[in-house]
Amino acid sequence: MLVLENVKEINDVIKNIAEFIQKDEYVHLDFDEYIKTIGRPSDNTSFQAACFNYIFERRLGEERKSIPDLYLERQKGLSASEKKVVKALKKSLSSVFEIHKIAKNGFILYNIINEKTYDVTSLVKMTTFRGMGPGQYVVARIFAYEKEHYLLEISGVLSTTRRDDVYRFAIAKIIQNPEIVYIDNPKKAKEIEKEIKETHKKFLEYFGTDEIITTNKFADDLIGLFNDFAEGGEKTDYSDKIQLPEKYTFFNVEEFNNSYDNFLENSLGGFSSHKETYDVGIIYDEELGMYAVPFWGTFNKIFEAEKPSDIENYDKCIQYFLFNDKFSANLIKKVAEKHENFLPIVNGILKTDYSLDELLQKYKSHYLEQKIYSSTTVLYKSKAFSNTLGIIEEHEEKPKLPEGIDLSKVGRNDPCPCGSGKKFKKCHGA
Repeated sequence: MLVLENVKEINDVIKNIAEFIQKDEYVHLDFDEYIKTIGRPSDNTSFQAACFNYIFERRLGEERKSIPDLYLERQKGLSASEKKVVKALKKSLSSVFEIHKIAKNGFILYNIINEKTYDVTSLVKMTTFRGMGPGQYVVARIFAYEKEHYLLEISGVLSTTRRDDVYRFAIAKIIQNPEIVYIDNPKKAKEIEKEIKETHKKFLEYFGTDEIITTNKFADDLIGLFNDFAEGGEKTDYSDKIQLPEKYTFFNVEEFNNSYDNFLENSLGGFSSHKETYDVGIIYDEELGMYAVPFWGTFNKIFEAEKPSDIENYDKCIQYFLFNDKFSANLIKKVAEKHENFLPIVNGILKTDYSLDELLQKYKSHYLEQKIYSSTTVLYKSKAFSNTLGIIEEHEEKPKLPEGIDLSKVGRNDPCPCGSGKKFKKCHGA
């Protein structure tokens, strides 16, 4: 009976939040603009999906406040139980799941991203999902409330034959929000934390520092050499891979604007495939893992130059690092602690008078609320990512090996005997 009562209460709260985003004087203007941008859905089901996306993904204002937070802040007279539901909804989890079983009132779903199985109760009648069956994949949002898990929505269904697409989409989700790999999975979080500590020591051993700067044309090679060292202890000279740009300047990089359709191929192509040349910082954060950060050198140069304006587009560069959700609070703090003039210059551009804590709270609160490891580090510990690489290997044509080759005598770092030009471990030894 308690679950049924919860279902009613949850549905009532969701209905109230849906009304809030369409009527609140502050929020509804942004919601209307959002609907215009995506194109108004032609049917009620699609409109409901758009509302869910907006409620759980959108952040407004310079403070980047979530819709549930704004609802709690702007709606007066909420009961204690309603506030509790809203706070639980705020922690909802959107992921890619495989249907293991269909139950009377819900599903048993395996979360491909965080590698956990969930028994979820549906908030709507199960007849809504007629035609779905075990083995199919769904893009769904779930959340925990009163020690039970509930299914908020299913926004996409893929057949068992679409496995490749499912895993590619999973990787897109991980890159966008790396925390979904280990959120609600303490065991995975501990694995990642252990990996970070061990690899940080290796990074310092290899480079002698926790950050190194080169251009995008050499960043991939440099990361590859470090990975070889981290995996097998092979310390190759990297001095020829350190190349600084002729001029430090900030500009828009076209290749960063990837869609879900081409993001994986472009990501695997790496920085070196980009047309323009710019600086990239390879940084190892002792707490959060390894980052490859475009324009890291340019960002630092702003505070080292005689005048900030000596760096072209310096103001846009500062805004890029503050407003971009991919750059952690730790990265901003690292630059601020290195340069005494950081706050005066930043406050001058923003026309504010923030302390460092206030600045981070305003623009990086997401990182202050929870520990978000770097997507690069998280991907290394993700089964979804290793499966995706397997899919790519399956589709990639390799030259045939010459007859009579004894692969047991080929070293991991030796050239592959097939003649591909790759190391053996990256080719037939993978």
